Amino acid sequence: MASRRSPTARHRRLMAELSRLRKSSGLSRVEVAERIGSTDTTVWRYETGLTRPKPSDVSALTDVYGVTGEARDSLIQMAVEARRRGWWHQHRQTLKPGFDSYIGLEAEASLVRSYEPLVVPGLMQTEPYARAVTRATSMVHDPSEVEEQVSVRISRQRLLHGPGDPIQLVAVLDEAVIRRRIGSREIMAAQLEHLIDLSRLPNVEIRVLPFSAGEHAAMDGKFCLLSFPEPEDPDLLYLEQAASGHVPDDPEEVRRYASMFESLSALALDPEASTAFIAQMAKRFSNLSP
Repeated sequence: MASRRSPTARHRRLMAELSRLRKSSGLSRVEVAERIGSTDTTVWRYETGLTRPKPSDVSALTDVYGVTGEARDSLIQMAVEARRRGWWHQHRQTLKPGFDSYIGLEAEASLVRSYEPLVVPGLMQTEPYARAVTRATSMVHDPSEVEEQVSVRISRQRLLHGPGDPIQLVAVLDEAVIRRRIGSREIMAAQLEHLIDLSRLPNVEIRVLPFSAGEHAAMDGKFCLLSFPEPEDPDLLYLEQAASGHVPDDPEEVRRYASMFESLSALALDPEASTAFIAQMAKRFSNLSP
């Protein structure tokens, strides 16, 4: 997936590798700092992602850790890539805090597993539907900022179609997502038809969680799980609130949500039945009187 390298994901890998190498060396942050002529706080910031080290900084660290050859070159190149800016960087002021980081991680993911209780996931929204959702939920009132947020959402959808290997998307949508009218009936009907089109893609799976499933483990709200092509990169969990989003660091929490997603998938309709239900609701919206 070299065609979808992301600075955010490269930075995440780099900080994990620097932390791993230091621990393997048996050196403390103070000892490493002394050898590279820096401070232990700086080393800590490199390892926790608060500072993106320069390639020269990484070169000095590899000398301390005894890393040579291709492994050294790879880490230095990672530092170069981590300091670049993704296309989303210019839009970060109009996005909720934390969401720009999510976009950067999503850009290099191989698999997205998403549970949505209220609206169609951003990767699958039509532009009119996205505009209606953004207008209703955005904390800004400037039309130009609304349009910028919509543009970012639509731009992310290139992940489903390439270039390179398209991302795999598995979405579990609560029945409310399919029934709740967003925008006009025409907008909603077109959105549901778009879901049907997406379901035909080999890299997209859509499952509807029916009301008849009753209570379930994810009643607290939406979440998203990201998996990556490199085995060294662990899965990530993204949680979003009205004003912000964040990626928890606890691996156990990631495992809990992964188990939750499996539970939801088992309760949901299979892909064929889900598509049939979506088609039925699309037809209903199309036939509604204005």
